[in-house]
Amino acid sequence: MKRMFRCGVVMLAVAMPALFAQPKPKSQDEYQALKAMFEAQTPDAKIAACENVLTKFADTEFKSIALYFEAAAYKQKNDYEHAVVFGERTLEADPKHYQAMFLLATVIAGHIKEFDLDREDKVKQVNKYVHDGLELLKDAPKPNPNMPDDQWAAVKKDLTSDAHAALAMSAMATKKYDVAESEFKIAIETPDKPDPWNMVRLGRTYTADHKYDDAIAVYDKVMAMADAPAQARQTAQADRARIWDKRTVKPTDAKPADAAPGAPPATPKP
Repeated sequence: MKRMFRCGVVMLAVAMPALFAQPKPKSQDEYQALKAMFEAQTPDAKIAACENVLTKFADTEFKSIALYFEAAAYKQKNDYEHAVVFGERTLEADPKHYQAMFLLATVIAGHIKEFDLDREDKVKQVNKYVHDGLELLKDAPKPNPNMPDDQWAAVKKDLTSDAHAALAMSAMATKKYDVAESEFKIAIETPDKPDPWNMVRLGRTYTADHKYDDAIAVYDKVMAMADAPAQARQTAQADRARIWDKRTVKPTDAKPADAAPGAPPATPKP
């Protein structure tokens, strides 16, 4: 999920003045290296900037931040192994780094396969990371005392949403569709603006659970979201088309005016 990295960037970008005040970079060179890390734009540039900080300034007090940024950059690159490695290293440096916990939960949940021999262990890992992270998030202080209350509340909602989405993906991997549906609903309803990809995932959960009408209703909402990524809308439309004929109320049973926008044309009954 891209929003997780965005949450981290928002928190740390707003907090930059505070971060550079306490703790402080130990030299002007370290300050410049940290500045480059915060300002890097692409995943590869972020990784290189983080490695520069960690290699040249081994005693930096920003170690957990650099490790988390590197983990998030690998997640952006869909590099599962390195994302997990650097997420775990972040927690070694800071055992209370709840953002790293949510990142690890999301990455691991997204890679659980039905026939993995360690599937149950991965599910337990996801549940623990989410539980521990949410407990820490409850009373977590603002990253910057000057951060507006409403902005901090919005970031916490987004992080909470991502945590519940990880639980939902984990439940999907074990075919616990009722749990997955419940968790995806929380993930969608918690933030100020729902993540359209979580809505697509909820639609797929309904589909797997043979709740085709519910799935189509969710896909319709995604397709109607003008600010949703084009790929999310296209995915929703394609998924919707695949299950259209499995609806409880068939297109042939509905009046043309009642048909959902973009629905395939009704086929006359033989």
